[in-house]
Formats: sequence, structure tokens, C-alpha cells
Amino acid sequence: MSFLDRERTVARPGFSRWLVPPAALCIHLCIGQAYAFSVFNLPMTKLIGISKSAPDDWKLTELGWIFSIAIVFLGLSAAVFGRWVEDGGPRRAMFTAGLCWSVGFLLSAVGVYAHQLWLIYLGYGVLGGIGLGIGYISPVSTLIKWFPDRPGMATGMAIMGFGGGAFIASPLSVWLMQKFSTPTHVGVAETFIALGCIYFVFTMVGAAIVRVPAPGWLPAGYTPPAVAQKLITKNDVYVYDALKTPQFWLIWWVLCLNVTAGIGVLGQASAMSQEMFPGRVTPVAAAGFVGLISLFNMLGRFFWASTSDLIGRKNTYYCFFVIGTVLYILVPHTGAIGSVTLFVLCFVVIISMYGGGFSTVPAYLKDMFGTRYVGAIHGMLLTAWSAAGIFGPVLVNYIRQYQIDSGVPKAQAYNTTMYIMAGLLVIGFICNALVRAVHDRYHMKSEQESAQASVAGARA
Repeated sequence: MSFLDRERTVARPGFSRWLVPPAALCIHLCIGQAYAFSVFNLPMTKLIGISKSAPDDWKLTELGWIFSIAIVFLGLSAAVFGRWVEDGGPRRAMFTAGLCWSVGFLLSAVGVYAHQLWLIYLGYGVLGGIGLGIGYISPVSTLIKWFPDRPGMATGMAIMGFGGGAFIASPLSVWLMQKFSTPTHVGVAETFIALGCIYFVFTMVGAAIVRVPAPGWLPAGYTPPAVAQKLITKNDVYVYDALKTPQFWLIWWVLCLNVTAGIGVLGQASAMSQEMFPGRVTPVAAAGFVGLISLFNMLGRFFWASTSDLIGRKNTYYCFFVIGTVLYILVPHTGAIGSVTLFVLCFVVIISMYGGGFSTVPAYLKDMFGTRYVGAIHGMLLTAWSAAGIFGPVLVNYIRQYQIDSGVPKAQAYNTTMYIMAGLLVIGFICNALVRAVHDRYHMKSEQESAQASVAGARA
């Protein structure tokens, strides 16, 4: 398997760096299917009953854990394998991610055939989640090294694929289930097999074409700044030393709070729009609303990350927290005045900043800790996503239910949640304001020290 070695991926002279973003998209568009997994939930409640749920069919509450387990293992695997991804190179990481992701689908298909939910938890949740985490971070540091002049735009292009993967996966999954379904069969297992095979092919294409730049390579016409800028370092910080800095934990909370505010709303967008505007927003219109915010989730990843190259990462997050706070406070007012248009406008901007938070943070970390270990540091930071994946839905769902149980009309049941989300963004604003340049004592001083750190990491 020497083909997977980092040394075999070093680009030869004349290689175009613009081939690397498509390689990254190959993996991110595939693993972005995670955002579309909900299309399987209802069909999987009818595997036995076919037209309606039978007593032995799985319940939605049981199936909801599949996505949650996958997101938890995304964060955990990104943190645990981040250093391995950095040292082994993007090709080995993308190959491993594609293998885990595809086998996860195949194992889940076995779980559907055998009607064993634990196999799906293990397949899509655990194994697929590991593929998600490794695949998500695999191209990040490579893209930053290829685009030192535009690191935000580069990571935005790739991570945009994760947000846009659902646009392909959702209609494709529905179409495949229709093709494979019969009067006595809903076609979920066959769809899992087909998706596993399709995703394996595309991830392998990405792994084959990805390259890393030769040592010392720089884009034509680009001259690195002679001195470090205020919040952009010219030094590298060793991956485990980054954990000792206040900057890492401040940015951890910046990402966690930004994601918490968006992810809960993203999961309840359809129900929220119908309950806040009863009789005016139909299920079909609500589905269109979900598709629209998914589009802005994808576009926001590229727009905000590219914008951060112009105004800086810290200022970009200031935009997220200031604009987001205003919009969350405004949402209850849109329900009170019955303005569906204003409601939709608020949330497409909010979700664009939710996506932008993901795509901007790798460049933020590069500015703080240098490029050498940014992939591994990014992997550890993604535990903030795992935490937010729990905080956000819990806040939205449980506070809504508490409000309804207390006699609050459904149309107003989200008001308190919106104000809480605004409060979380204020805290995020404060965390972002506290970010300063990393102290010199954390910088790697020499090549000898870098080599010693690599040996220590290998022994660990």
C-alpha cells in the first residue's frame, strides 16, 4: 500500500493547485450525505408494515440516535486521528475515510435485512462516523498549504461540499428507494448498498488525484509577509501544545456556541415554520424552506470563508455573533406580525453564518497556530461540534415542549428559545473578543524541536 504514503503524493513541478479542491470535494460531497440521512427515517419505520408502521417496526426516537451517534464519532475520530491524518498525508486519510464510510453503509444494509438496529448504530453511526471525522479533516491542511494566499477561500470550497452533499444525497436516496421498492419491500437496504458503492468510487477518485506541495513551494507571484501580522503567526505550534493555550479553548467555545445556535434550528426548521405560522405554511412549503436554508448553509460556507480573507477571521466571527444576535431577537417578532418573508430572511442569513462558522475556523486556527499541525488541531476542535450537536437540539426541543406543557400556544413556543440562542451568541462574541496572538513560549523554535516532537508523537 505504498501508493498511500505521503511521499507518493508530493506534487511534481507544474502540478496545478486547482486540482486539489476537486479532490477535496470528492470526499466532502460524499460524507455530506449525513445531513440528508433523515430521508431514511420514515421509510425505516415501515420496514415490516410497508404502508404503515407495524408493532415490531422501529420508532423514530430509536432511529434518531443513528445520526446522533455518527456526529459524536465524527468529533471523536477527528480529535483522536488528527495527528495520524497530519503525518500520514491526505491520500491515506481519504482512502481510510472512504473505506469506513462505504463499509458503514454496507453494514447498515445488513442491519436492515436482519432487522437489527444495533448493526445500523455500529455501521452508519460508529464506523460511518469515524469515516466522517477522518474525511472531514483530511484535506484541510493540504488546502491551506496550497493556498497560503487565500486559505479561507480554499477551505471554504471544500467544506462547502459537506454542506452541499445533502443536495445530491437527498433526491438520489429518494429516487433509489423508489426504484428498489416493491409492494412488499421499501428498498432501504438496496439503497444503502448502492450509496456505499457510489461513495467508495468517488472517494477513491479524490484520494488518487490529491497531492501535497513540495517543501518550500509557494504560488507564483506570492511573497509571504516579512513579519507576522497581529493575529496571523509565522510560527508553528505543536498539536498538543495548542491544547495548553487559552486561544484553542476560546475558539472551541466560539465554534461551539455558533454551531449550537444554528444546529438546533436546522433540525427543527420544518416543524418550527409550520407551528409559528399555522395554516399559512404547508408541509410542502416547509420542505421548500428546509431546502432553501440548506442551500444557504452551503453557500455561506464559501462566502463567509472567502470574506474572512479580506476582513480577517476574528472580524468574520464578530459578524456572526452581532448579526446573529439581532436576527434571533427579531424572529419572535416575525411570528407576532405574521411575516413569513421576514422569518425566512432571518433564518437563511442565520444558517449561512452557521455554515460559515465551519469553513472559517480552519483558517482561524492556521492564523493562530501555523500551518504544520493545523489539520490535527482542527480535528481536536471539532469536539465542539459534537457538543453542539447535543446542546442545540436539546435546547430547542425541550424548551419548546416545556413551553407547550405550560400552556403557551405552539406559535409562541419557540420565543424563549430564540432569546436563549441570542444570549449564547453574546457569550460567543465575548469569547471571540478575548482571542489574542499565541504567546511565543508555545512556538516551535527549530527544526530539531520539530523532529523531536514528531518522534515523541510517534512513541505516544
